[in-house]
Amino acid sequence: MASLRARTTLAFGATTIAGVALFGIVATFERRAATERDLIERTRRNAALAARIIERQGVQGVFALDTASTVGSMLNLGVTRVLDELTGYYVLVGDSTRLLYWSPQVRQIYSQAISEFLNTEQKKPFLRDLDELTRAVFDTQPRTGAHRVLLSSGDEVLVSGQMPDQPLPGGVRRIAVGVSTSRIREVTIEMVSLTILSAPVLLLVSMTLGWLLTGRMLAPVNQIGHDVAAITDGRALHRRVVVEGDVADEIVRLAQSVNEMIGRLETSFGSLRRFTADASHELRTPLAVIRADVERAMHTQTNSHEHAVALEEALQQVSRMTGLVESLLTLARADEGRFALMREPVPLEPLIREVAETATILGEEPGVTVKLPVIQPVTVHGDGEHLRQLFLNLATNAVKYTPRGGSVEISLESRHDEAIITVKDDGIGIAAADLPFIFDRFWRVDRARSRTTGGGAGLGLAICQWIAHAHQGRIDVSSRLGRGSTFTIVLPTGPGPELDEPTPNSGLSKS
Repeated sequence: MASLRARTTLAFGATTIAGVALFGIVATFERRAATERDLIERTRRNAALAARIIERQGVQGVFALDTASTVGSMLNLGVTRVLDELTGYYVLVGDSTRLLYWSPQVRQIYSQAISEFLNTEQKKPFLRDLDELTRAVFDTQPRTGAHRVLLSSGDEVLVSGQMPDQPLPGGVRRIAVGVSTSRIREVTIEMVSLTILSAPVLLLVSMTLGWLLTGRMLAPVNQIGHDVAAITDGRALHRRVVVEGDVADEIVRLAQSVNEMIGRLETSFGSLRRFTADASHELRTPLAVIRADVERAMHTQTNSHEHAVALEEALQQVSRMTGLVESLLTLARADEGRFALMREPVPLEPLIREVAETATILGEEPGVTVKLPVIQPVTVHGDGEHLRQLFLNLATNAVKYTPRGGSVEISLESRHDEAIITVKDDGIGIAAADLPFIFDRFWRVDRARSRTTGGGAGLGLAICQWIAHAHQGRIDVSSRLGRGSTFTIVLPTGPGPELDEPTPNSGLSKS
């Protein structure tokens, strides 16, 4: 396939040829029309001139024409000689019914017509020419255009008439002047020849300019292509396409869009690298513990206390790895849109009370009180099990990060066809610098303490956010360090569209 530059140049050439052809056609017709108008105007001027000559010179004498159909008066010799000077024109003068004068061009046709009349073997085309010219004299009206008479010689004559307001001397009532249309044919040939001769030159100039201009315009695009080609992997995503020029320029907007795309790719690759590193670290720690426990169990006496402790620790690490793998599998399926959610009416009041009971049990040992200040009956359409997981994750986090003697409040309200679920604690809170990242996978506010105190892997809030989005809802958070956190889930209460599985943001939690 030809390059864009070549195709654009060919388009320039095709457009030029079409334009030249169209211009040639329009110009030719316009020139033909202008030439015809000029010829008609010249015949009218000459007809008016002949009328003035006849009016001033008068007529005298009578001359009988040797024809079977026409007998006319001969204009005086002075008028005849003057009118004969109108060379190149077919001039005919008549009264109401007869021809009184015809120019040398018409006399020649008349002579040939007489010869045809005497020679009966001929087809008499000149007699027809004379009849057509005579008919044009008496049919032509002033200022109404012109008659076209096609002569037997192939020449076409435009005949325009003049009718004096008052009869001229000798009873002259009609004056007609005809002119050959050969000039129209000449103009047509000239315009066609000019178009044909100029087309190659214009085509060459157009394609040359098209090639140069297209190359100049595509140079930034080629540079963008080279810059993007240089970014071959994730390690080169820090590079950007050079942007020069006005913001309104399409090429500049293209470069900006490419840079924005590269920026998103850089962020995605960075998140992927962090995700891989964090997942590897999370898996490496329990694997190392399991290995140590297994080795310790292998070197201890059977049924000994150390043996049992080692196996118990290994079991705890296996449980932790199982939970981590299940969370990763859930997010992976959600990212691919392969996680099917049930869609049914779910009363939230009993679900919230059940979650509150579980949170109360979890808060007994650390001395955290769980309260239900506001509980309103609300029903949403969604997946009950996943909604329970969403609320339980938030409640568990609240209990986990609330110090002894603190409290956790879980409320359920209905506002404007929306269910508002709030989980509020007065725990350690989250720093403002950490808030934008709490939904990132494997993000934890205190990584060291999370790993040493049995904290989660940092996937809880990522799953919470995905569940909220999958139910066409959202999850918001507000927090201040040392003053607690408030998580707010907003879910639509109407039937709404079918549930989908949007790709979750790389989201995290304190868990």
